[in-house]
Amino acid sequence: MILAVSKLKNPSSQPVGYRGRFAPSPTGPLHAGSLVAALGSWLDAQKNGGKWLLRIEDLDVPRTIPGAAQQIQSQLVACGLSWDEELTWQSKRQEGYQAALERLNTLQLIYPCTCSRQMIANTLAERGIQTPRNQEMVYPGTCRPEQLKTYSKEELNSTKAAWRIALPKNCEIVFEDLALGKQSENLNPEVGDFVLKRNDGLFTYQLAVVVDDALQGITHIVRGEDLLSNTGRQIYLQHVLGMNTPQYRHLPLVLDEHGEKLSKQTLATPIQTETSKDALTELRKAAKHLGLRDLPNSENITIAQWLHAATLAWGK
Repeated sequence: MILAVSKLKNPSSQPVGYRGRFAPSPTGPLHAGSLVAALGSWLDAQKNGGKWLLRIEDLDVPRTIPGAAQQIQSQLVACGLSWDEELTWQSKRQEGYQAALERLNTLQLIYPCTCSRQMIANTLAERGIQTPRNQEMVYPGTCRPEQLKTYSKEELNSTKAAWRIALPKNCEIVFEDLALGKQSENLNPEVGDFVLKRNDGLFTYQLAVVVDDALQGITHIVRGEDLLSNTGRQIYLQHVLGMNTPQYRHLPLVLDEHGEKLSKQTLATPIQTETSKDALTELRKAAKHLGLRDLPNSENITIAQWLHAATLAWGK
């Protein structure tokens, strides 16, 4: 089956007006790469006269660093990037994720999986499949039953297994990225049946982000290109759950001297926002990476004035 985004929209329930968001994980302070994503999404919302929301994606509790969420908020405020509605936290939305999982269970689209990462790697190796560095292993379908069914609430709440979605054959997702153009991904050979709830009881990013975006009526998602490979999975989940599909724009990544994506895991340097001058310097570097040119370079300009000029330059 081939799913094209234009066929997934439900105009009758489409939210009114532009609604964008920035959704950092509180695993450390903002670095240059995350500021690029924040600035790009903020400018896109401003240019389109829309709302810009802030969501803290603290779903993965073991990786959350105490105080990081507050530091991220302070950095955004220092850069003049204020959000329009109340801050939201993924950790407080468990009921919504569980309801989505139960809905998929009712549709007989999920199944339990007891495979460890090593078991998956061994199965792939036996088939002569090598997973490139920094890429996810394609699930070989080891635990997928021949006949899908609806599971009991007790089975669904068990922590003895992870829960995967059962993809249809030839599940190709086609969508138009506002920055990169037409994109196509066949989920079967590139991803396989992916996990929605881990065996430790934590819901995965793929399910949570889809539920949150729908709940908040997000119409446009502007984020880093590292998340491009997640888009097909999210569009498929939106489809089977009867949700609207936002428009996507993926931004160029900021790389380190080794050509690797900046990340908190690789100890990327936090942006400096102690003074307005520091914050403006960081914003200018982010704007340059986004391809914005001819912005005011006066030392006397305020952050608000600079952001106004950057908004006018966005999308030109």
